[in-house]
Amino acid sequence: MAKEFLDHLLAIRQQNVPYAVATVIDVVGSTSAKTGSKALINADGQIITGWVGGGCAESTACHAAQQSIESGETSIIEIDLDDEILGVGMPCGGHMRVYIEPTIPKPSVWIMGHGEVAEHICHLADMMGFSVIVNDAMAEPDKFPDATRLITDDIDYNELNPQPGDYVVVATQHKGDHQSMSRALASEAEYIALIASRKRSRLVMDYLRDKQFSAEDIKRVMAPCGLDIGARTPAEIALSVISEIVLVRRQASGVRMRDTLHRETPSPKVAAGGSSSV
Repeated sequence: MAKEFLDHLLAIRQQNVPYAVATVIDVVGSTSAKTGSKALINADGQIITGWVGGGCAESTACHAAQQSIESGETSIIEIDLDDEILGVGMPCGGHMRVYIEPTIPKPSVWIMGHGEVAEHICHLADMMGFSVIVNDAMAEPDKFPDATRLITDDIDYNELNPQPGDYVVVATQHKGDHQSMSRALASEAEYIALIASRKRSRLVMDYLRDKQFSAEDIKRVMAPCGLDIGARTPAEIALSVISEIVLVRRQASGVRMRDTLHRETPSPKVAAGGSSSV
């Protein structure tokens, strides 16, 4: 790859936004782009840099890139350059195959706080395939080895900037939890959890109402948070919270798997009273 293409690729990776790379893998006949030509395409279907041909080749590749970004799946598209019409572009008489490879950033779990519960949440979130950002002045690198990013100088929570689809867990042990919750609610985070006692949770909710957050906004806050698994230890509390995050991410029911058996449709043979072998 040319250095300019790599520079743009590294830049968009650092932005943590989705993108796709379109690569010409085969050409037949007369085409403006050649095998190996590449284009870097953003989620809006715009070419950031590179070249896969002009006219219908470019528009087709950009449209396919958008679809791949939405689905998260790679694809190979066929572009018949004889389809170009007068007024849009003279037909080249060639044919191209273009490989579209999307890159979808991992959703992030933002952990506000330190301590055993936060440490276990960090470890479990990493195991579940999330990017983990820990934001706390007292967070030590050796306590959060699985963190993608560690922020220790953000007293006003200005760097708490979760994106749509991200998850926020406030586990500050009452220190600044109302302030970090305000910042999280002002974002488009998918899920916002507050780990606190019921009394403290009520106080934080009252604070948010006083800050003129709407009832719909406040409904986004999980307080108390987590699934009811009878958690007592820090590790169990972390498991409860991560389980709820996975449930939200996968849009699941939280029902025991055994209790879902009645949803399964029996085979025609079994339904008719016949036997079934495994």
